[in-house]
Amino acid sequence: MGSLRRIIATAQNGLEVVRFGGLESGAAPSPFQVVVRTPMYRLRRYFPEADTARSGIPIVLVPPMMMAADVYDVTPDTGAVGMLQSLGLDPWVVDFGSPDQEEGGWGRTLTDHIVALDDIIDRVHEYTGRDVHLSGYSQGGMFCYQTAAYRRSRNIASLVTFGSPVDTLAALPFGIPDALAVRSADFLADHVFNRLAISGWMARTGFQFLDPVKTVRSRIDFLMQLHDREALLPREPQRRFLDTEGWVAWSGPAVAELLRQFIAHNRMMSGGFVINDRAVSLAEITCPILAFVGEVDDIGQPLAVRGIRKAAPRADVYEYSLRAGHFGLVVGSAAAQQTWPAVSEWVHWRDGHGDRPVGVVPMETPDPHGEDETGVTIGSRITHTATTIAEVGTELVEGVADIAVGAVRGVRELSGEAVRALPRLARLRQLESHTRVSVGGLLAEQGRKAAQRECFIYDDRVYTYAVVNARIDTIVLGLVSCRIRPAMHVGVLMGTRPSAMAAVAAVSRLGGVSVMLAPGPDLAESIRLGAVEKVITDPENLDRAASTGLPVLVLGGGDVRDLDVPNGADVVDLERLDVSAVELPGWYVPNPGLARELAFILFTGSGDALEMKRITNHRWALSAFGTATAAALDRGDTMYCLAPLYHSSGLLVGLGGALAGGARIALSRELDPARFREEIHRYGVTVVTYTWSMLHTVLDSSSWHSDDIHPIRLFLGSGMTPGLWRRTLERFAPARVLEFYASTEGDIVLANVSGTKIGSKGRPLPGSAEVRLAAYDPIAGRLVEGDRGFVRECDPDEVGLLLGRRGHSAESLTAVMRGVFEAGDSWVPTDNLFRRDADGDFWLLDNKRSVIVTPRGPVYAQPIVDVLGSLPRVDLAVAYGVSVGHADIAVAA
Repeated sequence: MGSLRRIIATAQNGLEVVRFGGLESGAAPSPFQVVVRTPMYRLRRYFPEADTARSGIPIVLVPPMMMAADVYDVTPDTGAVGMLQSLGLDPWVVDFGSPDQEEGGWGRTLTDHIVALDDIIDRVHEYTGRDVHLSGYSQGGMFCYQTAAYRRSRNIASLVTFGSPVDTLAALPFGIPDALAVRSADFLADHVFNRLAISGWMARTGFQFLDPVKTVRSRIDFLMQLHDREALLPREPQRRFLDTEGWVAWSGPAVAELLRQFIAHNRMMSGGFVINDRAVSLAEITCPILAFVGEVDDIGQPLAVRGIRKAAPRADVYEYSLRAGHFGLVVGSAAAQQTWPAVSEWVHWRDGHGDRPVGVVPMETPDPHGEDETGVTIGSRITHTATTIAEVGTELVEGVADIAVGAVRGVRELSGEAVRALPRLARLRQLESHTRVSVGGLLAEQGRKAAQRECFIYDDRVYTYAVVNARIDTIVLGLVSCRIRPAMHVGVLMGTRPSAMAAVAAVSRLGGVSVMLAPGPDLAESIRLGAVEKVITDPENLDRAASTGLPVLVLGGGDVRDLDVPNGADVVDLERLDVSAVELPGWYVPNPGLARELAFILFTGSGDALEMKRITNHRWALSAFGTATAAALDRGDTMYCLAPLYHSSGLLVGLGGALAGGARIALSRELDPARFREEIHRYGVTVVTYTWSMLHTVLDSSSWHSDDIHPIRLFLGSGMTPGLWRRTLERFAPARVLEFYASTEGDIVLANVSGTKIGSKGRPLPGSAEVRLAAYDPIAGRLVEGDRGFVRECDPDEVGLLLGRRGHSAESLTAVMRGVFEAGDSWVPTDNLFRRDADGDFWLLDNKRSVIVTPRGPVYAQPIVDVLGSLPRVDLAVAYGVSVGHADIAVAA
């Protein structure tokens, strides 16, 4: 009879599960009132009639994007809202609904969720008159971090998160290599989720696959106890929630944005993620944070969760660690006994009542090389899963998986660099004199690949390639209407701003030549040497441009500003020009520039030493792709361009390298140390360009502390002294310095890629012209010939003149030497003297025109400056010659 009753009970309960999806437990959901209803969300206030609604501290609970809001009320007696209310808090829950049931739901973006939360905080603050404690589970916690950063913590009393990863690449599920995750996330964002979405059943299945052993075991346990209704009922709401009722769809655009910003580019750590076209960083969070860490959580792994300590350095960050998996942090016995009581104590403590809760401790900066590389210790894994592994027999499978993961990790850095570098090097080798390549062309190419990716950041605003290319095309129409034609020399006299880069790109798109002008006493001479016919300027430089007497075209500042136009000046305001009726002429071909053609004219020196340097499209492309390769630039980088465009470092290395590598370009109004510190974090800057002693101002400022956490990985530029180099490495550790030397004559590009020899210019980059040092007599000012009349090549550590073999761009140059080392060879000389050490690294000694000739022989200035600049008490040093009687002596100051 007992067996028969068991069979009958099993059949009855099984039939109920089949018909209704589960057993009816009789539990009613907690009462709530929908206070606000919008197309994006419904804001629930639980227990609206209770005393806590009038006197309780408000806490807003945010669910993950793929889970229903009922995750906070799975079991009314032990669920989040019920327990928090009983402990004296006023719980509010955000219900985003399911995209497949909401109007316009499939078009929702990640930004829509953040903007919605921003609105919710304002509404709850206005409704209660108190600052809000913002709390979220899993991705809901990520939303909380992002919203707090977006609001800069305004009206937020504290943040409480549960298993919410921040450093998403530090500890991926299953030990997936980060290089593989980055490439996969980029591909899925660009080619899959821009067309598809994730349905509720897909979200459920994916979650269950993250822990298949536990899923199988729970189903076996349910079937084995199906005859015992009383044993199943306490856990039935939780089972039904996980198996059927708790999952909602993800909209494709939101998933794509999540993958692109927070997996592929990991911008919760580096900063610079984009919300509503605004650059945002977690470093702007200043309110207290409590992060709950699951010791056996394989989804929000401890190392990833603890990334918030580094990402939000200005906040007081605490953690509460408990032995629980991902779901167990918020639902189940561990959550009822530990999580929600600790949350209540935390909120009261932050409100000035009681002591810091037991178990809440300041979070330490995580060690990325700790045990198991995830933060989940081996002991915790064994304790939590030993029984399950024994039952299901997965030990062999996991062992094989670990071996495979280890093998992949062993080669991921090498393969990642190869994937980035090889296509760029191949492209450089394919450049011929007739190849079409230009600034405008590269911008158009990036726009075709990914129009909605970010291109520029300026004044906290983010501009996509689509917006930038549309702006350039509009400027092109304005230039055409002002009779600018291909090959015309157009002066560009502008500060560091997006409009300056757009102007350069527009001239390139027309096939013209940009003559890069610096404001200063040499402006008139630069215009004469550069054969400038018209000048593009910004409002700040309008007076200088008008003083040249040339036609002036004003760009930048928008169409709402008033220009103070000097009397009699020929000025056209391109911002107010109506280009809707402009028709492109028959000669117009976008981006017609060939590699051999002149693209830019730069100027070096000043006064009597002012020199004009011609840059071909090939020379610019060589620097662009060479920089991107040497610096390993990719879409995850943000390059902070401090050097002005009229300097070769700004035009060739900054703008060129970023475009060739697909990195974002961040521009600043000025080099101010306080602004530098803010924008580095806000924009998520990973690479900083510099020129000469530009970083001196930042290093001497008290606004940057030596213990500041920052996202910078590389400083990139030319002319940094060894002393400044060492100070930069000390202040911004673990960032590196990549020093370039790019000749304005020929195609020579040297780079100190390893950074081990401070002060060295390094070695030729792949794609650079072949480089040799020719023996040179600095006193006589001529090359030293050897046997048979050929120039002698320098021995190691011998001073010589740097020469580059004639390449594609030499057609635009006049200074070409033939028959230098052998009959029929062609070389382009530079003006600089170098020595090459025994390892093949080049060291700059001086310009051939500034060598100090003393009675004891030639003196080279650069080694003197380098030695003096290395002394702790010396900030800047110069060396030069002074005539004393009939001789010159070297003087340092």
